[in-house]
Order: sequence, then structure tokens, then C-alpha cells
Amino acid sequence: MDYIKYYGLKEHPFSNVVEPRFYYRSKQHTEAIIKLKHAIDGKKGLSVVIGDIGTGKTTLARRLLEELDESRYEAALLVVIHSSVSSDWLLKKFAFQLGVQDVRDDRIEILGQIYKRLLEINEQGKVAVVLIDEVQMLRTRELMEEFRGLLNMELPDGKMVNFIFFGLPDLDQILSLDEPLKQRVSTRITLRPFTEEDAKEYIMHRLSVAGSNRIIFTPDAITLIYKYSKGVPRLINTICDNALLEGFLRKKQEIDGSIIKTVAIDLGLNSE
Repeated sequence: MDYIKYYGLKEHPFSNVVEPRFYYRSKQHTEAIIKLKHAIDGKKGLSVVIGDIGTGKTTLARRLLEELDESRYEAALLVVIHSSVSSDWLLKKFAFQLGVQDVRDDRIEILGQIYKRLLEINEQGKVAVVLIDEVQMLRTRELMEEFRGLLNMELPDGKMVNFIFFGLPDLDQILSLDEPLKQRVSTRITLRPFTEEDAKEYIMHRLSVAGSNRIIFTPDAITLIYKYSKGVPRLINTICDNALLEGFLRKKQEIDGSIIKTVAIDLGLNSE
């Protein structure tokens, strides 16, 4: 037996793997999606979402992608996984994500293919959207200039493609590598850690989705989870997951403050 059965759950409630069913509609995430959709529908070109590690940028990106109806949007999500990205790789990946067939090797030809594909998308009455996660890893002026060049593709009603950048706070420095690009940011959103009330509702929401029909965490436990996590969703998940395991090992029906303190020590966290 593991803690799932012990606490009457159907699955792990606090995995840090992005799972749409566990999405929590916090006020700031809901407002962020409304603002981003407004920018997309207005074909404004470039929007930026900035947040510290674990504040839910990837979760928000995937949620937004899920909400973009395929009948109205040609949307794709690109995750940058390393910093040694070249402009040629970026253009090819971008073309592929937009549905370009037989992507060429020559840069000028690729740009022509991209332009043609964007025209097709617009003629179909759709809006082209590319969400890019971990943009702070694209640390060259050349790459920023490439984005600016793509944003120069316009129609009378607005930009032919919309980019939404998701990244850590140093994304601002990356955008500053090309000041004209930075000036084109139409929407800028900063994700902040949860309030204590949001943290409580977030915990209860994830437990409910996982099949819980009772309160497992005591009020003092939730207060300590908030203090140790500083309201960062990823840390809330980590603390809660470890706390449920610790509670199971101790054969406790409820997770109280003493268990949270033990877990926090094990994880090297402090509440200051």
C-alpha cells in the first residue's frame, strides 16, 4: 500500500508534471489568459509572460494552448531546452510548427515558406500563434533580431503571427538585446506566488481532482505549507507530496503542522 490508497485517493494529487485536469483557476492566471487572448485576437504581435521558477508559466502556456480553438487558431508550443540554439534551427522549427511542408535548408527560402504559410493561415480566417517557453535561454542578439524580422510580416489588420514568450525574470535582459523588439511588446504579464488563500484553495482543488472526499491537511499544516513554499505552486506540490508520504509512514489520518515541519527540514526549506 502507498499513500494513495491510505488516504482514499485515485491518483497522486501533487505531481509536478503538467496535467490539464489539475489546472487551478487562480485569479491571476485567469486574468492572464484573458489578456493574452485579447492580444492574440487583436494580432498585436508580441506578448510576454514573466515569472520566477515554479510560479506556473509552463502550466499557463499549456492551458492557453488548450483553450485556443483549432477552428480559429493555428497554434503551437515550442519549448527551448538548451541555450545553443541557432537562428537557422529556430527558423526551421518555427516553420515546422506552423505546418510548412518540406522545410528548406536555405534561410531565405525558409522565410519565403513561412510567409506563404502565414498567408494561407490568414486566408483560412485563422490567427497564427506560437507560444515559446523558456525564452530566457535564447541569449543572442541574432535570435532576437530574427523574431523582430518575423514580426515585420504584417497585413492591414495586424501581425501575421503572434508570439507569446514565457520566461524567467532575466527575459527582460534578453529582450534588451534588441531594443526595437522590446518596444514591440504589446502585453506584459508577471506571474506572482499565490496568496495564502490561493494556496489553500489550490491544495484543496488538487486533492478533490485526485478523488479526496475529506480534508486531509489541518489548518495549521496549510499555513505552514504556505510559509515554507512562499506561495510557489511547484514547492507547494513538493511539500504536500512529501507530507502525504510522511503521514502514511506515521499512520496519521491527518497531515498536521508537525509533519510539515519535518518535511520542510528534510527538503532544506525555511519559513523566513
